[in-house]
Amino acid sequence: MAASWCISRNIYLRHGLKTYKARQTQLTNGFNIFETYSTSALKNNKSKPYEIVKYFVATKPGDKKDTTVELPQAYSPQFVEAAWYDWWVQEGFFKPKENESGQKFVLCLPPPNVTGTLHLGHALTCAIQDAIVRWHRMRGLETLWIPGCDHAGIATQVVVEKQLWKKEGKTRHDVGREEFLKRVWEWKEAKGETIYNQMKKMGVSLDWSRTCFTMDENMSLAVREAFIRLHDEGLIYRSGRLVNWSCHLRSAISDIEVINEQIDGPKGLKVPGYEHPVVFGEMTQFAYPVVNSDQQITVSTTRLETMLGDTGVAVHPDDPRYSHLHGALLQHPIDGRHIPVITDDSVQQDFGTGAVKITPAHDHVDYQIGRRHNLLSVNVIDDQGLMENVPEQYKGMKRFHARQKVADALKEKGLYKGKQPHSMVLPVCQRCGDIIEPRIKDQWYVNCAELASNALQAVESGELTIYPDFHRKVWREFMSNEKAKDWCISRQIWWGHRIPAFRVDLKQNTNEGEELWVSAHTEEEACMKVESKLGITRNNFSLHQDEDVLDTWFSSALVPFSALGWPKQTIDLHRFYPNSLLETGNDILFFWVARMVMLGLKMTGCLPFSKVLLHGTLRDSKGRKMSKSLGNVIDPMDVIYGVSLEELQKQVERLGFDVSEMETAKKGQSQDFPDGIQECGTDALRFALCSYQFKDPEIRMNISHVHNYRQFCNKIWQAFKLVWNQLGPDFKPVQHLKNNEDTTFTPVDLWILSRLSHLVQHCDNNFRSYDLHLATLALYNFWFNDFCAVYLEYSKKMMDTPTAPGVRDAL
Repeated sequence: MAASWCISRNIYLRHGLKTYKARQTQLTNGFNIFETYSTSALKNNKSKPYEIVKYFVATKPGDKKDTTVELPQAYSPQFVEAAWYDWWVQEGFFKPKENESGQKFVLCLPPPNVTGTLHLGHALTCAIQDAIVRWHRMRGLETLWIPGCDHAGIATQVVVEKQLWKKEGKTRHDVGREEFLKRVWEWKEAKGETIYNQMKKMGVSLDWSRTCFTMDENMSLAVREAFIRLHDEGLIYRSGRLVNWSCHLRSAISDIEVINEQIDGPKGLKVPGYEHPVVFGEMTQFAYPVVNSDQQITVSTTRLETMLGDTGVAVHPDDPRYSHLHGALLQHPIDGRHIPVITDDSVQQDFGTGAVKITPAHDHVDYQIGRRHNLLSVNVIDDQGLMENVPEQYKGMKRFHARQKVADALKEKGLYKGKQPHSMVLPVCQRCGDIIEPRIKDQWYVNCAELASNALQAVESGELTIYPDFHRKVWREFMSNEKAKDWCISRQIWWGHRIPAFRVDLKQNTNEGEELWVSAHTEEEACMKVESKLGITRNNFSLHQDEDVLDTWFSSALVPFSALGWPKQTIDLHRFYPNSLLETGNDILFFWVARMVMLGLKMTGCLPFSKVLLHGTLRDSKGRKMSKSLGNVIDPMDVIYGVSLEELQKQVERLGFDVSEMETAKKGQSQDFPDGIQECGTDALRFALCSYQFKDPEIRMNISHVHNYRQFCNKIWQAFKLVWNQLGPDFKPVQHLKNNEDTTFTPVDLWILSRLSHLVQHCDNNFRSYDLHLATLALYNFWFNDFCAVYLEYSKKMMDTPTAPGVRDAL
């Protein structure tokens, strides 16, 4: 039994304490040892200018912590926080407990990616939700907080692909789909618990017995069932449209996975698959000759290679410079095709030459113009970023290599008009750094018109409440017919829920040009559907399941009910659905929240939750977005345990940045954390995060703010020790405070009790309105001002008298 005990050892250096460092080690006999020490003092070991005091707390895993040991003089997060969490879990404190009132509070944790580790954005979510959950639990409600993890299709696949290439020099295509998926599952089993363990260190009171993963068997069943129902109803359909395409991933990606990077002039960027940086931030001009004329129309572009797919040139109908050319034909400089001059009100007369090349298959704006004017859409860049459907000399050439070749050809023909610096917004894949290529692809879509209308009505009627209120306007814009465009849900990757749709290939095809698809859980079920629908037997057709997988947001949108067992009618589903609240970041209001509402209403007939609470985007103290390349992304564990600048910079080196990005990140860390990050502990971090007005659109996070609350924890510790030393080891608190002949309250006793009562009411009101920052402020002021500065100072003389009535009796 001894080998399974958890030992928490804390070393306190009485002098020379400047920089703390904490670590946890595990000895061969199974003991966990926590150490807190001063690195500056250890460097001066020979002179020994300090006194080392050791405190031991030995507790079996799951047993209540022994608090009778001698307490350290100074506050130590390691000492205070050790052992409690395992006991909470062992005692079942985080599981819902039925009560006579029948009142419930249910919340789903936004499932973090299985690939990841916590960052401060996750920590903010955990701190807010845990505070709200514990408040409801303390009020006696049957409370359930459901943990989960997202399979993160693209993100996970990228990680495993990088490992495969690094270790074996192979791509996923080299090993094949089945073997690659086996590798992903192995990686998930090895790494999947990392983020859960970090959340446990954050002290979150999740019911771990209900942990779910979006690729679990029942979650997969829910995904297939939702897809099949929507497809059978005609709300999911297949169509060829323009999508965000990553040539490196060979997949469509969602808007949220696209970073719009501002380029203010010529800049070389590293692009996957290219040996040398590719220059962006330049505007190239070239001319189109007018057929049967010596005139030309000059156009401008930042993507010269796409001119190989131009099918028109647009001008504004009121532009006098081109009024005589409306409807004229132009000769393509490279392949000699004739393309029309069209007029469109969207063209800006004062931008460039006022004439715009139109490439419907490779630009979102051009795609809409092309549809309005029935222009051809020709893909000239394939899935891998190689040129296709182009003259022979360009076929198979990489898209950015073709850019220079096209420029050379135009120069030879005398049609090249030069280039100049140009500010632009460049769409970059968040996952792999590839430059996004808009391309027309056959994809699966959800028709969102009716679903969005129902979601909008839920908010307008007050059935669904969004906090803070100003997000209702954003919701209205998202859910309007104009904004709620159909949702592309297919991805051309291997890790994820394979689309449960089967293409029907008839042996005698009478519908040439049209594809027939059926959706089903299995191929056998699909066969039965085809036989019933077409009245033919199995030997008259074959089936082929779509190779694509579903967008991760599709499975995430089902979490409020799939995590409780849907589509099975489980006890948990009847007991805890719908949820009470959804709390998450405002940046995924549309990508996740809206889709949960739409699919929740459609699949279950009721809202998945009645309230939505949104927190702002976490930024650094300078207002910059958290970015690994800036060196300002912080692991909460580094705040809890402390970390040196040297280790922070080693973390950057492990990210695999190029030299310039690495130097930028390290420089940022040196400026922000010249002495590293001091050990602050979980309590200080959580309290600091809750102290921000998190409903604001943006939150500026300063680590020094956490340091201040570490001092607050120390203030609590010192006040506790002062009172505890006076009460003595035999003290037993009374159950009810009352003023009688045995207990005489002084005026200051009654005053502090009134202040405490006021604090309780103030905190309760602020929890109800989700103003946690006001609750933390009230707690801070009460402890510092009312209790410590006034009451304890007044009571010190009384404490010196063993028989003093009042405070000792009341406590």
